[in-house]
Amino acid sequence: MTQAEVATEQVAQRARRPSIAALAMFLSIAFGVLGAIHHYLEMRLVLDPQWPAPWQSVGRWAVWCAALSLVLMPIAERTLRPRQTWMLAWPASLWMGAMFYLLVGAGFSDACLSLLGWSGLAVARARAELVVAATLALVALGMRSVSRGPHTKEIHVQLPRWPKALDGYRIVQISDIHIGPLLHREFAQRIVDLVYAAKPDLVAVTGDLVDGGVRQLEAEVAPFAQLRARHGVYFVAGNHDFFSGASHWTRKVVELGMRPLRNTHVVVQDAATGAAFVLAGVDDPTGKRMGDGRGDDVGAALGGVAQDRAVILLAHDPRTFDKAAAAGVDLQLSGHTHGGQLWPFNFAVRLTTRFVAGLYRVAASQIYVSRGTGYWGPPMRVLAPAEVSVLVLHPQP
Repeated sequence: MTQAEVATEQVAQRARRPSIAALAMFLSIAFGVLGAIHHYLEMRLVLDPQWPAPWQSVGRWAVWCAALSLVLMPIAERTLRPRQTWMLAWPASLWMGAMFYLLVGAGFSDACLSLLGWSGLAVARARAELVVAATLALVALGMRSVSRGPHTKEIHVQLPRWPKALDGYRIVQISDIHIGPLLHREFAQRIVDLVYAAKPDLVAVTGDLVDGGVRQLEAEVAPFAQLRARHGVYFVAGNHDFFSGASHWTRKVVELGMRPLRNTHVVVQDAATGAAFVLAGVDDPTGKRMGDGRGDDVGAALGGVAQDRAVILLAHDPRTFDKAAAAGVDLQLSGHTHGGQLWPFNFAVRLTTRFVAGLYRVAASQIYVSRGTGYWGPPMRVLAPAEVSVLVLHPQP
């Protein structure tokens, strides 16, 4: 090895050290939190009630095997194909949702029992039984919602600059689909059929299309090549697309017939009427943090846009709307939040953004936040049903 090569390798090693240290710290914190949660659930639901043998041993084994499944699942997702991962991913993801409700129930009951001053073995057993029963009911409710699949939701929006010639224009938005370990080709085909039935003039895919690499999922996403609309199919990348390799997926969606909008815009013109509007799209902010692009650069996306034209912005993260409203965007379409996915997690989402689900207005600008078309993590949706959103646009009277 030459002296120059040695020097280059030393520089590379120094560059890698902070990332390795950061990864080690992240994993230490993650495993610590995961262990603490499962220890707490073991105490409240298994040890405190002092269940007789062999049920206490069964309960303890169940808790820690479930914890192990959460550790193994991301490893399997990155090394196996989705259908090979399914046998581990399904119970692990189901446990993720159950764990959330068990944790909320145990924590809430702790607070109530402390205020009431109630204690003792009978109380501990009654509390454990109630928390588990409530969790099972909510898990069943959430799985039933997912099994029904996304529904078509029509939203009528009036825009001051919208062309009268395009009154009733239909933009069909799909978002947060998460094709991956749990959702496969069949689900993609189901979405395509719903989009086709909605008779779109334009289709907007607002991020988180996948959870996994192109090589793992190219067969699973193949049905999206059937998406059609008279003014095209457009795509912006979400944070999970960046985690999965946004640059690779950007090339793949082009093969599928979609047009990616990465901090840029197009002028959509109707051949029959000559009426036109601007469709812009920005990357997810995650891209900048991962060194893949500039993040949600609204200024670049809108550069050169005519002032008299209506502007529709596709942005995965609704937090981009503050920039978009300041720039005078007429309507932003976003996802990312899943509407909370598992009530009452929507209240936690509200701590990060005030735009959780539905239509909002700031000054002359509006944003529609989809609850998402698929799901991430737990195969459940509680009071946050999946949707294929149909935005019907009208000029403001």
